[in-house]
Amino acid sequence: MSDSTAKNDSSDKADKADGSDIQAHIDRTRAELAATLNELEDKINVPKQLGIAGHRAKSSFSRDPLPWVAGAGVAALALAGVVVAAVRSR
Repeated sequence: MSDSTAKNDSSDKADKADGSDIQAHIDRTRAELAATLNELEDKINVPKQLGIAGHRAKSSFSRDPLPWVAGAGVAALALAGVVVAAVRSR
């Protein structure tokens, strides 16, 4: 085998290795992009996010209802204050 043939063989092997590396990088990047798009789709899916928030709220209430009851009381007092202020301003 001559030197030029040996160089061509090693060059071809290097090109194939570089091509495999590039393809592997493209495949990884494509998979990462797909995962990112799926995450974004989940975040902007309003009905799904409302369901998740509702489930979290129910779970939180079942663990400890006191903060929820206190919050409802504060909201009721605030609403009563707005109503009283509106009646007085007439």
